[in-house]
Amino acid sequence: MSLVLATGGLGFIGSHTCISLIENGYDVLIIDSLINSYEETFLKLKKIIHLNKKAKKGKLFFIKGDLNNKNLLDKIFQEKISEGYPIKSVIHFAGLKSVAGSVLDPIKYWDTNINITMNVLSIMDKYNCNNFVFSSSATIYKPIDSGKLLETYEKTPLNPYGNTKLAIETILSDVFKSNKSKWKIVNLRYFNPIGAHPTGLIGDLPKENSSNLFPVISKVIFGKSKKLSVFGSNWPTKDGTCIRDFIHIIDLADAHVAALNYLEKNDPQILSINIGTGKGYSVLEIIKTFSKINKVELPHNFVKKRKGDVPYLVADNKLALELLDWSPKKSLELMCKDSFNFFKKNVFKISNSQLKSRKSI
Repeated sequence: MSLVLATGGLGFIGSHTCISLIENGYDVLIIDSLINSYEETFLKLKKIIHLNKKAKKGKLFFIKGDLNNKNLLDKIFQEKISEGYPIKSVIHFAGLKSVAGSVLDPIKYWDTNINITMNVLSIMDKYNCNNFVFSSSATIYKPIDSGKLLETYEKTPLNPYGNTKLAIETILSDVFKSNKSKWKIVNLRYFNPIGAHPTGLIGDLPKENSSNLFPVISKVIFGKSKKLSVFGSNWPTKDGTCIRDFIHIIDLADAHVAALNYLEKNDPQILSINIGTGKGYSVLEIIKTFSKINKVELPHNFVKKRKGDVPYLVADNKLALELLDWSPKKSLELMCKDSFNFFKKNVFKISNSQLKSRKSI
């Protein structure tokens, strides 16, 4: 099996995808700077691999490194070729990803996300590694008030983070056009990944303050915050709160493997594919479901809207279902259950007796 490079492979999405790749027989090399992830995650990945006795397993490797260091990338590609073990594909997760953070510091986001991608593509081109799966985002779409987003819909990001993702997709389009007989590229436009690995060993645990809904929910449940802030109560939606397409991280991880398999089996091409469930849930529906399934109290209050937010993001995932050997299988209830299990085991390590005092249902 060929070697896959996973940039930023110790992050939330990257780590779960690496497990899926390994369990499907791929060998995986992770490069991660650990700016927003943990080296401990690599040990947890090894443990998960060991625990799964039934899956066919590839090998897993890790190098701590910054993708701004183009010489390091060059050296890694060279070494793997000299070992007779060339990198054949890249899944590019690395980059800054906070919408709110990008609004506060757009220069940092543009500098980081574009430059590291250019370095990866340059070294790939040098060593004839031409299979590329890009971690894109549904934030590139122009907001709509209802209905599902097709891949062909207008792209008008409302924040610098989304702008960098769209810019990278444009770069990838130009790269493909430069040699249409060589490059195999797929942009996976994620919607809202949540949940965690069923072992509870890995999940959404960024070093920076996260504005993602579920890490914020965890702080409220475990007493680190008094209430969950719901940003806006008068959006043009059924209950006035934002609607999102939430997808279990395991389903999203499996979509990467399916996309890579598709590229390997087909002629050179460039594709953009939505990865979501095709179902929309409001923030209030998430609060209700999370509280009910985990039997916990989740106090919340309404605050002003965040700059850069959009009211409605739901995927039309027909293209993914048609082209990829993949479909989302995990329920919203399981997303909430697995998230809670991870946070309970890893984030606050709260005792059952302490947790009981906060249960309300």
